[in-house]
Amino acid sequence: YGKNTIKLLRLHKEGNKHFIKEVEVCTHLRLTSCHEYLDGNNSAVIPTDTIKNIVLVLAKKNGIATLEQFAIDICQQFMTTFCQVGYVKTYIQEVPWQRLHENGAPHIHSFTYAPNGIRFCEAEQCRNGPLVVFAGIKDLKLLKTTQSGFEGFCKNEYTTLPERNDRILCGELFCKWSYGECKDFDFDCIWNKIRECILEAFAGPPDCGEYSPSYQKTVNCIQMHVLCKVPQVQVIEVVLNNIFYNVVDMKNLGLTNDKEVLVPVETPYGSCACTLGRK
Repeated sequence: YGKNTIKLLRLHKEGNKHFIKEVEVCTHLRLTSCHEYLDGNNSAVIPTDTIKNIVLVLAKKNGIATLEQFAIDICQQFMTTFCQVGYVKTYIQEVPWQRLHENGAPHIHSFTYAPNGIRFCEAEQCRNGPLVVFAGIKDLKLLKTTQSGFEGFCKNEYTTLPERNDRILCGELFCKWSYGECKDFDFDCIWNKIRECILEAFAGPPDCGEYSPSYQKTVNCIQMHVLCKVPQVQVIEVVLNNIFYNVVDMKNLGLTNDKEVLVPVETPYGSCACTLGRK
């Protein structure tokens, strides 16, 4: 049981310059007994309102240096404070605020909402067990207008999809990875590096791109690129929800539409998922 969607904004000031982290936190506990379920005995139950208050107090006392460290702090707080807690799991996602720039200069206290992928993390710990940390990015929309196709697929009497060697590839990406033993990691640096790897693997070189024969191959390329470039990552999960675009037929309007006007296909949409880890 636990508390979902604890929303808070942490403001940190250095002189006249302001820094912010806005997050949503979900914290769940498992107690060492289940008397509250079986007997209606609540003596060991930590109220969810208390869970919320602990999260807020930790934000006040410790700040939010990184999402991962904040999640670790929450897990450790419940493990060290309450002997009846056998397991704790905390999920945190960040609201994507970016510092506002005016004429190239960063503003000291103004920010803009820039949804360019949502950062999140998870930390979980069992009593007498290791602390496990995950991190990830979700709702990252990616699109390239060429260097993608889909050919040679299985066909039968139900197949209506034509083969294509030049199409738009668009998708909404979810990516989650696990770390090994956390040894003073620079979580911000690692997260930014992984995001950079995702973009590089999806797009290819900036002057020519890289051909993708399928969404599945693109997912695998992203995973392989991250595992090659970021040694701290042990296992990486990628889900790519496909967003398709159809070329508008303009023959009745007396026009030839050479893939210049397209409309997105809202539903149904495809999805490709894969989890890849080191040996």
